[in-house]
Amino acid sequence: FDRKSDDPAARAAASEWHGALAANHWVAPQWPAEYGGGGLSSMEQFVLNQELARAGAPGVGGSGVSLLGPTLIVHGTEEQKQQYLPSILNAGTVWAQGYSEPGAGSDLAGLQTRAVRDGDDFVINGQKIWTSGAHAADALFCLVRTDPAAPKHRGISFLLIEDINTPGITVRPLVNMAGRHYFNEVFFEDVRIPARNLVGEENRGWYVGMTLLDFERSNIGGAVSARRTLDRLIAEIRADADLGARVRSGPLRDEIARRYVETEVMFQYSFRIISMQNAGEIPNYEASTAKLFNSELAQRIAQTAASVYGLKANVVDEGEPGGRYGSMYVDTVPATIRGGTSEVQRNVIATRGLGLPRS
Repeated sequence: FDRKSDDPAARAAASEWHGALAANHWVAPQWPAEYGGGGLSSMEQFVLNQELARAGAPGVGGSGVSLLGPTLIVHGTEEQKQQYLPSILNAGTVWAQGYSEPGAGSDLAGLQTRAVRDGDDFVINGQKIWTSGAHAADALFCLVRTDPAAPKHRGISFLLIEDINTPGITVRPLVNMAGRHYFNEVFFEDVRIPARNLVGEENRGWYVGMTLLDFERSNIGGAVSARRTLDRLIAEIRADADLGARVRSGPLRDEIARRYVETEVMFQYSFRIISMQNAGEIPNYEASTAKLFNSELAQRIAQTAASVYGLKANVVDEGEPGGRYGSMYVDTVPATIRGGTSEVQRNVIATRGLGLPRS
């Protein structure tokens, strides 16, 4: 069920599933109960994710549940929490993330989208790019520059745009190499929003934004997704004599075994992330380690699965045998770019984790 799909039926099915989970407080089970969550620990949430994956249940989340919600719980005012968190949980508002710009990707602090204070409002001008799901979103959270004279990591603020149809906002599609429309360009021309939509302090939004990225990079669901893909692939090999013979007679058997071991490593590292979250800590370089390993593992799993199916995987069609893995192979290409490139993650690990000099 793809909430970002161009297919209205797929989006409707995703919303229905979201609603069923929301009725049981399972959309964000780790959120505090006072904000509509289940009040579960991170470990309990991880177990729930495993059981849902084992049952073949669709995933749920999106930028609102996994990124904005936890960030508002940490940095938002009580008024903002009461206003935005309920609609995130019940899928009343779908949020998109406005971070990257044409000249600010890996060097995100170089962003130039401006927000100028005008009385009780901010007026925004600029451009965002690679904005996942903006075409299906109701609202947008973004980083903007509010003090161009400040050092680049300062002078940045975190703003909430409650209505993506606000006058002055234009969303243009970017179709990826698989022919899918996930990404978008978003243009702002004299877009006016209330100053009360500022999260955290003005000109200190970089710290709010990095909290959000730490949540994104932690991605404790990545291990569950990897295991689910491998389990499905192995079941298909066992059920298909031709695939079984292909795997047994060549190096693919060892390759699958390596992917399985790597997935177990990811599970164990996820437990470390979970233990930090249970202790009230926000993983930092640990989140970068998880993001680096998980994104590169996703690519290796897709490559292995495509190799098992051979030429059948060249048909990028999830309805064809092996086609889902051809589609997965293409979809995982940007995994080591979005959310911060692998090179950025290695720099974070080196400087913050190992204490190495920046140059």
